[in-house]
Amino acid sequence: MAGIKEVAELSGLSIATVSRALGGKGSVSAKSRKLAQDAAAELGFVLSYAASSLASGRNHNIGIVVPGVNRWFYSSVIDGASAVLLEAGYDLTLYTTSQNESHRATILTDFLLRKRLDAVIAVSLELTEAEVSQLLAIHRPVLGIGGPLPGADSLQVDDFHLAKRATEHLIGLGHTRIAHIGGAHEYDSDFKLPGTRRSGYQMAMQEASLPTSEAWQQSSDFTVQGAYETARAMLGAGRTRPTAVFAASDEMAIGTIMAARDFGLRVPEELSVIGIDGHELGQVFGLTTFDQNPRGQGALAAQRILARLEQSSQDASTPYEPFAEEFPTRLVVRSSTAVPYSD
Repeated sequence: MAGIKEVAELSGLSIATVSRALGGKGSVSAKSRKLAQDAAAELGFVLSYAASSLASGRNHNIGIVVPGVNRWFYSSVIDGASAVLLEAGYDLTLYTTSQNESHRATILTDFLLRKRLDAVIAVSLELTEAEVSQLLAIHRPVLGIGGPLPGADSLQVDDFHLAKRATEHLIGLGHTRIAHIGGAHEYDSDFKLPGTRRSGYQMAMQEASLPTSEAWQQSSDFTVQGAYETARAMLGAGRTRPTAVFAASDEMAIGTIMAARDFGLRVPEELSVIGIDGHELGQVFGLTTFDQNPRGQGALAAQRILARLEQSSQDASTPYEPFAEEFPTRLVVRSSTAVPYSD
């Protein structure tokens, strides 16, 4: 049976380069990677990850922990990370807490500590200092998406300012009666996303000296259906309607647009709607949004965790200094927002 030496000879590369190309270790050009992969395929050679792990101390496996996979944001993050890890020759092991505290505890204190993983990416999970320390103690780098983690790397968007800027977009168009549909309080458990975005809305309204009311600050479950029902109740309450709605997610913004159509309200002439996310359906509904590119967040998180592994393998004596990186967002203006038709 052909070995790595034969693959190197056929591809014209060194054994070290072939090992990196097929094992996902270190930097290899796309051309060299393809040469190694083609030669390996021709010879029927498959790199033994068991042997590679014994030699390198790596399992070529990254764990990703998410609250669930039934939300568009989480599945998009996983998709972005998976593409990068696959290209680098790494497996992905997915854990879902399902918003269950016992599941979360089992994952963090048992599964992740079995040393079958090289690193952990935690998505929208506010790990404690003790939980992070457990992983770092066994030399497993940790990166959080969604908020800061004590002693670990993090990648996040500025949710407060995103919400503030989304509300200011509506104010800048001339709207004064602006409502907000945010996440319910049960979604405040990790990083307090609903409360943070609600505070951004409130700050923008306060700075513009515009009134807010409890009736125009409603909660939903981050889904189209949930926001549709919430928006129907708000818009059909028999009082002065808002001329604009800031929804804390694109799916809730889409639900709001659908509810407005039930009442014969034209969007944006009679009701402007803005969201946050960058959901693919936003283009279909002409939704104005702040695109936070969750696939890009997942891809960058995977790149950063692989770089952290490479750094640790080159110099294990370097002190672990965590970074906090803000992921860029952009305002995408479509047809769901405009100056108010009447006020």
